[in-house]
Amino acid sequence: MSDRPQAIDLELTPADNERLARLCGQFDENLRQLERRLAVEIQNQGHRFRVIGEDTAVRVTRQVLEELYEAAAAQHLEPEDLHLYLQQARLQELHEEAGQPDEEADGEANSEASAPAQRRRDERDEEAAAIRTRKTVVRGRGPGQRAYVQRIRDNDLSFGIGPAGTGKTFLAVACAVEALEAEEVRRVVLVRPAVEAGERLGFLPGDMAQKVDPYLRPLYDALFEMLGFERVSRLIERNVIEVAPLAFMRGRTLNHAFVILDEAQNATVEQMKMFLTRIGFGSTAVVTGDVTQIDLPPDKPSGLRDAVEVLHEVDGVSFTFFAASDVVRHPLVQRIVEAYDSRSRQIGGQGTGKGRK
Repeated sequence: MSDRPQAIDLELTPADNERLARLCGQFDENLRQLERRLAVEIQNQGHRFRVIGEDTAVRVTRQVLEELYEAAAAQHLEPEDLHLYLQQARLQELHEEAGQPDEEADGEANSEASAPAQRRRDERDEEAAAIRTRKTVVRGRGPGQRAYVQRIRDNDLSFGIGPAGTGKTFLAVACAVEALEAEEVRRVVLVRPAVEAGERLGFLPGDMAQKVDPYLRPLYDALFEMLGFERVSRLIERNVIEVAPLAFMRGRTLNHAFVILDEAQNATVEQMKMFLTRIGFGSTAVVTGDVTQIDLPPDKPSGLRDAVEVLHEVDGVSFTFFAASDVVRHPLVQRIVEAYDSRSRQIGGQGTGKGRK
């Protein structure tokens, strides 16, 4: 896999606003569904689209968009239609990644012949991507996670984008702990936007630090698992580990630090730029988020979406796009994600909407 995402621009013709609305679905639900299932970023202004992601996923998404747009000329796109196109796209993607022909018999023969060699390659890749700390060894599950770990090690700035349960934050924290214990960095800084998702911060008891603490709890949990409660507490007291809301980063320069911005989909464009310009000498930064779960007001675009478009060709920046199939939590979590995806498809197929801007 390449550590730099590919981007393609396409214009769907002939221009037909009604057909475009059928393609995008109500509130762009069809586009979001394509993003989740194919692990890409889709941006559009009217009939002009930009798709960003891994090379194969980008090519597959372009084909799906063109086929769906053609189908939308004659019919409303029902959930079953979208599901069928996505299933076909996923099969083609797997064939291309494996370098196998589409014929079923040839595919089975090649699979049987190469299975032992493939297992050996997977074992080598897994060992190379293992994250070793004093308390535990963390291994990436699957090629997506292993590539993500390697890209974090190889680049000063890495993005991990995808749904909950794909290990984005946990693996980033593990890499931070590994770098700290190897004395590659002097401190670890974990950052999150304190965005209200239906709640109101003002009604929570305590001072500002106590109000935002619940938003940072997932980061604490990952640290406790890597280092243990007592050691984390001591490192926080010594300011070797700092957990802070994004707003507190303004005006700082972080040298020789491992910095993680979690839930980055809830950072505004201005906040994202501010965070990325905090990176100092000898530092590594990782940005994680899920662009399908943005809690910002409708008039504020997500800084994570904007960063993907602005930085996808910048040297030293890597992107890893995770899909629902990469979920590695309890098997029930993947079924839950897929159930919500299915409901989104049904909603998207019941109405029309305008293209995303």
